[in-house]
Amino acid sequence: MTHEEYFAALAEPRQGELRALHALIREAAPDLAPTMVSGLPGYGHYRYRYASGREGEAATVSLASRKNGISLYVSCVAGDRYLPELFADRLPGASVGRSCVRFKRLSDVDIGVLRELLRAAAETPPAGVV
Repeated sequence: MTHEEYFAALAEPRQGELRALHALIREAAPDLAPTMVSGLPGYGHYRYRYASGREGEAATVSLASRKNGISLYVSCVAGDRYLPELFADRLPGASVGRSCVRFKRLSDVDIGVLRELLRAAAETPPAGVV
C-alpha cells in the first residue's frame, strides 16, 4: 500500500485532514523520506534494537486514522524523553502520550507547534537506533 492508497481509502473530512498533515510533514521534515511501515504512512526509516534484544523496523514519524481521531507518532528521543512529551504543554487540544499526539481534527492543534515538533524529529535520533 502507498500513502496515496491509504489516504484515498478514507472518507472526508478525515482524508483531507491526513493529506494536510502529510503536506505539513513533507514541508517541515523534507529529509524524512516517505515510507510505509506496518500499514501506516511513515516518514524516515530506521532499524531499532532494545536492550531486551528485540529488533525491528519503524518510521521516524508516522500517522494513522483511528476511530476517534488522528494519531501522529514521533519515535525520537531527546535525553530520556520522547519529543511529543516535550511539546505536550503546547498542544492543549491534543492527548499526548510518550511518543504519540492524538487529536480529533487538525484544527484542534496549533499547526506551528506541530511544525516545530516535526522539524525537531528530523534532527533528533529515534529511540533504539541500531
